[in-house]
Amino acid sequence: MTPNIVILHPRDNVAVALGAIAVGETVTAHDGETITAVTDIPPSHKIARVDIAAGAEIIKYGEIVAVSTRDIRRGEWVHTHNLESKVWKR
Repeated sequence: MTPNIVILHPRDNVAVALGAIAVGETVTAHDGETITAVTDIPPSHKIARVDIAAGAEIIKYGEIVAVSTRDIRRGEWVHTHNLESKVWKR
């Protein structure tokens, strides 16, 4: 199967959508990991690989890129509506 998400680092708790993902669609990474989207996800945006608790770190590139502002479900769109920068607080 052709991958339609990318996991940039093994430590990441998010993956990146290679195209638009519709709610209910199951997507696959290069290593065979699959995730079913629970929300629509725009192309090039993040999808949660695991459940992420409110206040937990968002890991991308193997690094902390943000903190969740609420619980995020596996397969959910991860973006500014449910995270904030540790550096630039809203």
